[in-house]
Formats: sequence, C-alpha cells, structure tokens
Amino acid sequence: MARTKLISDRDVFQQVLTLLLQNGEKAVTFSTVSAATGLAPTTLVQRFGSCNEMILSAIAQAWQELDGLVEAATLDAAALNKGLPGLLKSLVGPIDPGALLTLSLRDPDLIGRAKAWRYKVEQAIAARLDVSAKAKETAALIFAAWQGRMLWDAGGGKGFRLGEAIKRLG
Repeated sequence: MARTKLISDRDVFQQVLTLLLQNGEKAVTFSTVSAATGLAPTTLVQRFGSCNEMILSAIAQAWQELDGLVEAATLDAAALNKGLPGLLKSLVGPIDPGALLTLSLRDPDLIGRAKAWRYKVEQAIAARLDVSAKAKETAALIFAAWQGRMLWDAGGGKGFRLGEAIKRLG
C-alpha cells in the first residue's frame, strides 16, 4: 500500500521553481530540494527519478498553472465586463512567464507549452477587440507590448502606459 504524501508534488515544484529562479539550474539538487521541503533526498529520487525530470515537471506544472490563470481570467473578465485592461491585470500572477520561458528553452515539450499559453492569451485578447480582420494581428502586438512592459517593470525600468497603447492599436 502506497504511503500518503505529506508534501504534494505541487509544493515540491514550487520550491524547485523558487530555487531555479533565485539561483539557476545548478542550484537544484535532491539535497537542496530536500532542505527546502523537508523530504528526504531518497523520497525525491523515488518520486521523480532524476533531478532533470523533477525540474522539467516543475516547469510543466508552472505552465499548467498559467493556463489555469488564463482560463480563470477569461471567465472573470467576461463575467465582470472588465474588458481588455481587466483581462491583462488578471493574468499577472506569482509566476513570471518571461522567466518561465527562459527556463523552458532547452526542452521542445516545454516550448510547446509556452507557445500554447501565448496562443490562449492572444485568443483572449482578440476576443475583447472589435471583430475585424486584423484582430489576431492586433492581439499579437498587444501581447508583445504587455510582456515587454512586464519585463522592463521587473528590471526596474519605467514602463509605458499599456492602456494608451491598446487604445492606439484598437
């Protein structure tokens, strides 16, 4: 009979992501994750097989959470009639998509997850624009501007007014 997990895989993955984002991939070992979670290194080996698999699974879980955030924000923005600015504000969460994309670049499956997330966001943006032939193109521009602003804001730079840029594109 399998033992009950005292610490979920999701909680382990959050610690793995924290280590990745703070100190890079070399900082993620069974030993460091053990120290962060309180699980024995052997338990981590039994669960994930290898450090690489644990890292890839943590990144995949983060993309899944971002997908869920898009779905929730889409429903919330539609229900509350927040429009495009409300949708974009709802998509800001604890996981930075830019940093996650950087972590995903070495794995084709994770790149696919990133592309699927971008497509979902662009569809949600396009759905809030006037129906026109250029809605998809405009949504892609808004997505790029939104992500660029998040990147510069995180770097301490002064961003531009995204709402004004959206009005000019619309």
